[in-house]
Amino acid sequence: MKTPLPNLRERQREETRAQILRAVGHQLETRSLEDLSFAEIARDAGVGERTVYRHFPTKEALLGAFWAWMQSEAFGQPERPKPARSDRRLREAITAPRDSLRPMRILVATDAWEPQVNGVVRTLTRVVSELQEMGHTVEVIHPGQFKTFPLPTYNEIKVAIGVYEPVQELFKAFEPEAIHIATEGPIGLAARRICVEWKLPFTTSYHTRFPEYVSARLPLPLAAGYAYMKWFHKPSGRLMVATPTMREELARHGFRNISAWSRGVDTEHFRPRRDEEPDLFEGLARPVFLYVGRVAVEKNIEAFVALDLPGTKVVVGPGPQLEDLKTRYSQVVFKGPKSGEELAAHYACADVFVFPSLTDTFGLVILEAMAAGTPVAAYPAPGPIDLIPGSGAGTLALTATEGLREACLQALDLDRGRVRAFAETFSWRACAEDFVKNLQPYPEPEKTRFWRRLRRLARVRRRRTEAA
Repeated sequence: MKTPLPNLRERQREETRAQILRAVGHQLETRSLEDLSFAEIARDAGVGERTVYRHFPTKEALLGAFWAWMQSEAFGQPERPKPARSDRRLREAITAPRDSLRPMRILVATDAWEPQVNGVVRTLTRVVSELQEMGHTVEVIHPGQFKTFPLPTYNEIKVAIGVYEPVQELFKAFEPEAIHIATEGPIGLAARRICVEWKLPFTTSYHTRFPEYVSARLPLPLAAGYAYMKWFHKPSGRLMVATPTMREELARHGFRNISAWSRGVDTEHFRPRRDEEPDLFEGLARPVFLYVGRVAVEKNIEAFVALDLPGTKVVVGPGPQLEDLKTRYSQVVFKGPKSGEELAAHYACADVFVFPSLTDTFGLVILEAMAAGTPVAAYPAPGPIDLIPGSGAGTLALTATEGLREACLQALDLDRGRVRAFAETFSWRACAEDFVKNLQPYPEPEKTRFWRRLRRLARVRRRRTEAA
């Protein structure tokens, strides 16, 4: 039976769209995002230039689609913004010394938010809570406010759609003094476009080594992912990055305006097990080596579960690779997702926490394990290499591919009291204070005049509509 014509047309349309997006990736091997040419993309894709414009009428639409395509491909297997004109008076006002304790109206735009469970969400939710306790008024723009679709093969991640105009209205309703864009997805892209077009100062943060994820899964060069990331963060007044190693790495890739923004841990919630409390791993062969986090290929979990270790290996967390690993590593105990007190108890009852990831920028779970007094074994990657050396709270493998087993065994000999003491040097309040110091608030009186003018324009448009 022949495929109906409409289905065939739709399939051809999707194939053409994918050809164009692959051509964008190839173009980024040799040129920056600003220099992308629709004509050369069309030539590379083997289609007419009109076809490219029919699929993506603006450069913004093209970049947004390219970003979504990279995410979809990596996890499953627009009009060019004009740069803000230099305004010395405004720039000096933004960078002038100011009172970081003064309450502000802070807007945070993020594509990662509850009910997602990951380090980015935990960091943002805790920082927002701390900011509110410090007296700031915080508005969070997140996927829960929009129509979304699940990322293919990664249903926990919801991608917002049709966000630009609603995000604009949220900006107008809140009238923020300071704006922070936490992620590079559709919501972050819409907030960035608004800030660039309206000439609003803003900051961004770098939470995920996404170019590495993409390069590992797609026939695209690492440069393509970094070209997008550099374009995205370029107008940011400050790019907040968690660790010195990650800051140095981004600087080598040509990122600018990089600022330190460390992390915290709740040392009351994550704490050592008391003698009267039950051992969750009772009955399992000791020692217990624990992993907590997303069970996904980018976390390099197989490097842990394949290790020849004494005792028991335990994995806590959900993710797209869970069923596959369960099938292939029957000797490993997979506990599924845990949260709250139950999650804290898993950390506290383990003998060693193992962090095999090579792509995280910090690894919040490392601090959570240390707060429970559980020593950490990890590869020398960004995050572990900044936290562990000299801490007495963990051990590092010899290289990024060898020595994790030896590090796990060495961690068994560490003093759990010293591990806990190291974690106590981190706090969420200090993390939130650093965040506020890094912000780039819109200075007075420019802020008041801008929002007043925007309200006046809205009233004029409303009257014209009513009159018509």
